[in-house]
Amino acid sequence: VKATGNGPVDATFNAIQALYPHEAKLQLYQVHAVTEGTDAQAEVTVRLAEGGKTVNGQGADADTLVASARAYIHALNKLLVKREKTAPAAMSA
Repeated sequence: VKATGNGPVDATFNAIQALYPHEAKLQLYQVHAVTEGTDAQAEVTVRLAEGGKTVNGQGADADTLVASARAYIHALNKLLVKREKTAPAAMSA
């Protein structure tokens, strides 16, 4: 998948959305250095909201883009779990 965006993080998130279309909106994007130095481990937190549900996802990696993708996917997975828990039970025949 090839995607563009307003910078590399936006392009990464757009690529994920192209692979897994969804209506979730990004409400928060935070990056923290977990370790010191130029090779610091980045810890990323994202908050996604969809249909009144809000979830946070976290990801960590030496590469901020990888940490960002992990956090976004983590949040999407949590959103899917919330969807399943709140979806009405399927009627059985």
